[in-house]
Amino acid sequence: MENSYVYIMTNKYRTTFYIGVTSNLSKRVVEHQMGNGSKFTKKYNLVELIYYETYSDIEQAIAREKQLKNWRHEWKINLIKKTNPKLKTLDY
Repeated sequence: MENSYVYIMTNKYRTTFYIGVTSNLSKRVVEHQMGNGSKFTKKYNLVELIYYETYSDIEQAIAREKQLKNWRHEWKINLIKKTNPKLKTLDY
């Protein structure tokens, strides 16, 4: 079974977030970095991966993405800081 990922991309200032779902995290991050991820990520230069979660079921990942998209910015930062306290760009 293939894993699915919920991920958060940001800009170098960590001011804007993009939350997405994918079954191939490394490919998707490269797409964002090349400007092919989405219009939103391209517009705000959201090319740095700072958070992701792994799921074995795509439906769970989609449900989690929808949940996180409804969170306040502060809540997202607190979630990210639990595993990435300095909001560093992650390797994928």
